[in-house]
Amino acid sequence: MLAKRIIPCLDVRDGRVVKGVNFKGIKDVGDPVECAYEYNLQGADEIVFYDITASHEGRGVILDVVRETAKKVFVPLTVGGGIKTVDDIRNTLRAGADKVSVNSQAVQNPELIRKGADIFGSQCICVGIDAKKTADNKWTVYINGGRIDMGIDLIDWVKQIEQLGAGEICLNSIDTDGVRGGFDIPMLKAVVSAVKIPVIASGGAGKLSDFPDVFLETDCSAALAASLFHFGELTVPQVKAELKKHSIPVRSV
Repeated sequence: MLAKRIIPCLDVRDGRVVKGVNFKGIKDVGDPVECAYEYNLQGADEIVFYDITASHEGRGVILDVVRETAKKVFVPLTVGGGIKTVDDIRNTLRAGADKVSVNSQAVQNPELIRKGADIFGSQCICVGIDAKKTADNKWTVYINGGRIDMGIDLIDWVKQIEQLGAGEICLNSIDTDGVRGGFDIPMLKAVVSAVKIPVIASGGAGKLSDFPDVFLETDCSAALAASLFHFGELTVPQVKAELKKHSIPVRSV
């Protein structure tokens, strides 16, 4: 079995790392480069940057932050927010990102996934999804930081993403985001069973046991968290030690 990945997520707004609940009640966490460097030292498997207002505000990618982070961080770096074109993907990768995460623009222009995968390789294209439950075993896709319901069925969308050539999906549950009640297991199970590409679990981690739970109950490839790490309640080594207790393979810190 491949090692499961633990990924700190840094939501960036106005050049600062922030965190909220259900996309609201934003709190300042710190400098993105310093935060990323700390997670690199802790043994994070990857680090994700999301510029959470870029799409909503019609801005481009935070390339200056990417460049400074790439100088100090030596684990894979994924960057999302404001990526609208193939040139945006190229510029973000050139700035030092290993992967880009496209979310709102992927929904509005699915060809961006195909073009990105064709030019740069599927391994560089992660599609981020914000989804919310509408009924039992039914979820709909949102864009612009959880602001706009697109009325697209989640399972139909993940199948299309895979067909277009994306290498990975980062699945965020709006219902559990920042609430810290655990990952959205039913939604993850449904998506993982619908595609063959890796799925990252996002939204809801609130305690140490949530990490082994998500790997024991679903076949997701990675777990992403923000608040728990940002506010010092857990470290990456603590999470990995807990996973090892449950015989879940992880990369050694």
